[in-house]
Amino acid sequence: MKDFATKPANDEARAPACPICGKPRVERWRPFCSSRCADVDLNRWLSGSYAIPAAEDDDLPDDGGAGEGDRRRTGED
Repeated sequence: MKDFATKPANDEARAPACPICGKPRVERWRPFCSSRCADVDLNRWLSGSYAIPAAEDDDLPDDGGAGEGDRRRTGED
């Protein structure tokens, strides 16, 4: 029976890598390995290289008119 509570002999093999270059992480620059990789990542954010894709909502009308949730009360109830 295998003991799953023991750690593997080589902990470095499981250490997380820098997301920019793949080298082992350094605690000071976590999650990166150096200030250079941290700066590369910052530049990617500031230049717009990283973006969250937006999905078009097909339920909204394209004519700019009021949708179902935008109805206004006219006082004729």
